[in-house]
Amino acid sequence: MNIAVTGASGHIGANLCRELLQQGHSVRALVHKSDQGIKELPLEFMRGDLMDPSSLSLLVRDIDIVFHLAAVISIQVKKKEELFEKNVGGTQNILKAASKEGVKRFIHFSSIHALAPEPFDRTLDESRPLALADRVEYSRSKALAELAVREAVKEGLDAVVLNPTAVIGPFDYAPSLLGRALILMYQGKIPALVHGGYDWVDVRDVVQASVAAVERGKKGERYLLSGYWKTLGELAELIYGISGRRYRKMTCSAGIARVGLPFLKVYCRLNGSQPLYTRDSLSILQTGHKEISCDKAGRCLGFNPRPIEETLRDTFQWFEASGFMD
Repeated sequence: MNIAVTGASGHIGANLCRELLQQGHSVRALVHKSDQGIKELPLEFMRGDLMDPSSLSLLVRDIDIVFHLAAVISIQVKKKEELFEKNVGGTQNILKAASKEGVKRFIHFSSIHALAPEPFDRTLDESRPLALADRVEYSRSKALAELAVREAVKEGLDAVVLNPTAVIGPFDYAPSLLGRALILMYQGKIPALVHGGYDWVDVRDVVQASVAAVERGKKGERYLLSGYWKTLGELAELIYGISGRRYRKMTCSAGIARVGLPFLKVYCRLNGSQPLYTRDSLSILQTGHKEISCDKAGRCLGFNPRPIEETLRDTFQWFEASGFMD
């Protein structure tokens, strides 16, 4: 099949492109800035932007399947305008192009953040409403983007929505923000771990479900791709078990961490790094749902998340082999 991928150079995108090529598909990748992680692959590269409808029309012309991964993945409030412009407006643009060009199926990568986390005492599944009123801008932007997909489906587009949780795993070429956090944790360079946790899923399992969605996904349906909920402390213990090194780790409440955010921002600005903790990321760690069901994806897409210990071992082996642990 002829397949187009936006966000192809991201963590999920790089893994997805490799799997699609291995299966013998022809892949056209939309490249905006960086082609890191995919530049050596036998892809058809197309320069373009989600905000440029003409480039999107060329991207999806004569294409059977579109995988839409491109998005601003940020929990920094200062990027509010870009979040909504790219995540919502960009999704609307690619949906219009796909509909106009007669794409057979549109696979939209949403996020678990697009769904309302409350109530916390009930399992979070596909029936949960969109987080249209969430105070975190990123969550609202993903919810509005998914709403745009729903509207496109009503107008006739064959689209499927995937909602992964926190994606980790090998072939993380940037590396991603989560990948950098894992490396720092492995090296014992995170001075304090905040109380809270999240659901972690392997990128390879997400890709497997994504490819399965082409044939097995149902038009207009949403599928949650979750793995295992772990606190940051529990995640650190697993990582220390792999590294064979022990570190004296400090823990603090989100409230104390918020007090230090202004100093962290200044420090990161001086050394050119991106802060791991922001006001919104602290909120997300406190409200990450502990019971996220992937039963529907298991039944319909064959989704079966591997043990998180395996994911972490493979991730650090890949980071080591790729020179990211130096």
